[in-house]
Amino acid sequence: MSTKTNTKWDWEISGKSSWWGNSFKELWLYRHLAIGFVRRDFLLIYQQTVLGPLWVLLQPILTLFTYVLVFGKVVGISTGGLPPVLFYLAGIVLWNLFNDTFLGIASTFRENAQLFSKVYFPRLIVPFARLSGYLLHFSIQFGLLLLVLLYYLIFQSITLPPVSDLVLVPVCIVLTGLLSLGLGLLFSIITAKYRDISYIISMVIRLFMFLTPVIYPVSYVSEKWRWLVELNPLTPLFELFRLALLGEGLITITQFVYSSIFTLAVLFISLLIFNKQSDKLIDII
Repeated sequence: MSTKTNTKWDWEISGKSSWWGNSFKELWLYRHLAIGFVRRDFLLIYQQTVLGPLWVLLQPILTLFTYVLVFGKVVGISTGGLPPVLFYLAGIVLWNLFNDTFLGIASTFRENAQLFSKVYFPRLIVPFARLSGYLLHFSIQFGLLLLVLLYYLIFQSITLPPVSDLVLVPVCIVLTGLLSLGLGLLFSIITAKYRDISYIISMVIRLFMFLTPVIYPVSYVSEKWRWLVELNPLTPLFELFRLALLGEGLITITQFVYSSIFTLAVLFISLLIFNKQSDKLIDII
């Protein structure tokens, strides 16, 4: 005689994958794990270093010194009406957010293969934790930028944009973070399947920086080649970031809409692909 049991499970893990992935409720239940990953990644980056977390500030300072010397003094690239230190530091801080987040998320499967193959949890927790960690780095470096800006306000009497423009600064930060998250998710799948791509990414991202107005304003680029720079969805965000914070930047509403739509489209498509493919990758990584 067979008996029918109606056992109700709190969790049921199956081999099925979905385009839509985990619900927000399930992701929220793993928030403490995400905090643990943020702490782990922070410690791993600075362990066995003499200066430890001070590198969060030293890295942009040393980069700033190099840019001012090479691109400002030797090459002589104009920064418009902005002091070179402020111009380059604003670009460096925002670029670090994009670069570090993208590269960190793109290596999600390669660096967590052992963990993924042994323990179940929503895979999206790791990319979200990395984005949170690098936003923490960004907030520290952004604080440095504000201190330098305060120095120029007091001792150099520079003119700032209207206070109302400052609301656009977090918009630029959020869109830059979302674009790096979207691209990172997409390339985490690609590099898990094709390891060769991971060696190419770091080189391509360095070249990509030269198509982004980090070391030059868009107004410095000749009309003949400006379209190439403006195709880059990061270009309007960098120009708007400087315009809202420092008062100088070249951007139109059309360019901002293009960048916003591009970012949201990449994020949406990448989330779908990540949700569908992430569980299947466990067998090949």
